[in-house]
Parts: sequence; C-alpha cells; structure tokens
Amino acid sequence: MSEADNDSVAQAVRLAASTREPQLARRMNLPLLVLYGLSVTIGAGIYVLVGEVAARAGFYTPMAFVGASLLVALSAASYSELSCRFPVSAGEAAYVQAGLGISALALTVGLLVAASGIVSSAAILRGGAGYVQEFIAAPTWLIALLAGGIMAAIAAWGISQSAWTAAILGVLEVSLLVIIIAIGLSEPAPVAAALDSMVDTPSAGQIASLTGAVLIAFFAFIGFEDLVNVAEEVKDPLYTMPRAIAATLIITTLIYFLVALVAIAHIPLSELAKSSAPLTLLFEKLTNSAASAQVVSFVAIAAVMNGVLVQIVMASRVLYGLSRMGHLPEFLGHVNRRTRTPLAATAIATAIIMALCLSSETSTLADMTSTITLVAFAMINLSLWRLKVAGQPDDIEIFTVPMWVPVTGFFVSLGFVVYEWASRFGIIAG
Repeated sequence: MSEADNDSVAQAVRLAASTREPQLARRMNLPLLVLYGLSVTIGAGIYVLVGEVAARAGFYTPMAFVGASLLVALSAASYSELSCRFPVSAGEAAYVQAGLGISALALTVGLLVAASGIVSSAAILRGGAGYVQEFIAAPTWLIALLAGGIMAAIAAWGISQSAWTAAILGVLEVSLLVIIIAIGLSEPAPVAAALDSMVDTPSAGQIASLTGAVLIAFFAFIGFEDLVNVAEEVKDPLYTMPRAIAATLIITTLIYFLVALVAIAHIPLSELAKSSAPLTLLFEKLTNSAASAQVVSFVAIAAVMNGVLVQIVMASRVLYGLSRMGHLPEFLGHVNRRTRTPLAATAIATAIIMALCLSSETSTLADMTSTITLVAFAMINLSLWRLKVAGQPDDIEIFTVPMWVPVTGFFVSLGFVVYEWASRFGIIAG
C-alpha cells in the first residue's frame, strides 16, 4: 500500500478544512454523541428479537445478548481506531480506501452503507404507518410522505437539531425499556429464580441452541457504526469517537440484558417464544393494563421517526463524504452556509427513500440490510488489519487495538454473512 492510496481520504479532510468552503459544524460533544448512538442502536431490534432469542436460548436469553455484544465489540473496537485515524464522513469508504487501496471497492462499500440506510428507512416508514393509523385515520402513503418530509426537514436544518431530535426520540424508546426493567425488578422472587436458572451449566444441545440465539441477538446491536459518519461534526473526534462508541455498546448491553432477564422472569418461555410482540406482552403482564398496547404503539411511532431521521443523516453524510473524496459528483459535497448541512445530498437521499417507500419492493430490499452491514463490518476489519501490517501512525496519539481484534472481527463478520444466507436458503435452521 503506497502513500497515494491515502490521497483521496486526505483530500476529504483538506477540503473540509478549506477557509473558502463552508464546513460541517462541529457541534456534537461526548454526551450528545452517546445519546445519538443509543438512539441509533436501541430500536426495533430489542422490541422484536427477545421472543426469537428466547425460543432458542430459553433461560439463557440474557447471556445470549451479552455474548452477542462481545462479538459486536470486535468490530466496534476496529471502528473506534479507524474513526481516530480518519475522522471523516463516509467513514467506511475512507477506511477501505486507506486500508485496501482499491477506489472501486471503497466506492462500492460507501454506496452499500448509504443504500442500507435508505432501504431500511423506506421499510421503516411504510411499516410504521400502521402504528400511526391506530391513532389517526389516514392512508399509508400520506403518513409516510408527511413523516419522511418532517424528518428530512430536521436533517436539513442542522446537525444539532437532528442530534437533539434523535436523542429525545431515543429517550422515549429507552424510557419504556427502563420502566419495564424497573417494574420487573421490583418483584425479586421471579427475577431470582431466573438468575438461578442461568447459573446452571447448559447441556450440549442447549449450547448449540445458545449459539444460534447469539447470532440472532447480534442484529439488535447493529447501528452503532452510524456514529462514524458524523465524525466531521464531532468536537475533538480523536477523544470523543472511541469513547462514544464504547459507551453506546456498554449501555445498550446493560439494557438488553436487563430487559431479557425481566422477560424470562415474568413470562413463560413457551408464551414468550411464540409472541410476535414480546415487549407489548411483557408490558401488559407487568402493568395489568389494557392500555399498554397503545403505550407501546406510541413508543413505536417514536422509534420509526427516530430511525428515519438518523438514517437520512447517515446516508446524506456518506454521499457528502464520497463526493469530497472524488467518488461522486461535486455538488453532493457542498455544504450550505446557513444550515451547515449538505442539502443536495440530504435531498437526494430523501427522494430515494420516498420513492422506495411508495413502491412494493421495499420489504425484499430490507432483508438485505443486515447482510450489507455485515459485509461492511468484514471490509472494515480487513482494512484495519492491512493498515496495522503496514505500520502504526507515529505522528499523533490515537486509540488503538491489538492486531487480533480486526483479524477476529473479520472472520466473525464473514461467518455471520454465511450463517444468514445459509438460514435464508434453508441450508441450516434459521
């Protein structure tokens, strides 16, 4: 790998620092970035996956989430080091460009990352309209257009406004989980029984099932990687980025563990495993209230709005960063002097989201989101592996990880891709 391989990455930094060009505003400090990270990571995954994980792991469900977090931590650590080496938008593309030196591959990875956010936003908008229709009688297309338009306007308004809106909506999501945890832990007897069951050594068959449960739980942690795409809008990214990624993962793991513990403590495993809305079921059991379903629906609306907002921000920053690196047309890299946001990139990302949302193909495309993310994880770990082989930077002090971290992260991510596709085609039990 030659010095020329890093030129397009360095170019993004130089252009961002130009005094003649308006820059993205560095307004995100550590607390705000952690709130943003939690709002990105804690979402629909935990609301749906608890039942699926319980179907495999049984009383070991909380440990399945802990195990998944340890696997995710490998890629999170690699992202942390790379975000310090290259604190730019379109982070994944920059990392691949620098590590592997293949411009076409860097562009492909960047576009795949943007596509995953765009496709998931379209699917979230279309699916989430059903929750709104429980409160308002309106057609799906109108709800989707209005909700998407509002979130796009906030994304265009400014990064502070976007981050604080995401944080507030994220607090609503997390608050419901905290309420569930608090009520569930207030009855110590069933919780103690659940903890006792987790202490028992699993049998060989249970270990095999637990492994499958860990693979499912893994997908509840996807989202933290979006943090690197706002690196140019973070104050002191060399200090802030690795700490925000670590804090996001630790807090998320704690919440998931406690939610899973309360779930297996208060709901029979057979009932939990069969439920399509396990947290709604859990909340109803804990509160003995018929209105619980409406509370969960309201929080689900917040989750939908939040998911769309953060993905618009992420996708627009990826398009902006790819433009700054010379991979996409120059107009996508322009920053508005008043809003300090990339308006053209935001508008294009939103337009594609709306078009997909109004089509009937989004559900099929949405199935690819996790695969795209895992392929990106594998490429990012491989890129850091190559960079470490080439030698550590000696001009600045940055957060670093041992060589075994990206090596293991690469094989774990690749293994997840193989597992997901094997499950999808029925080669193994999904």
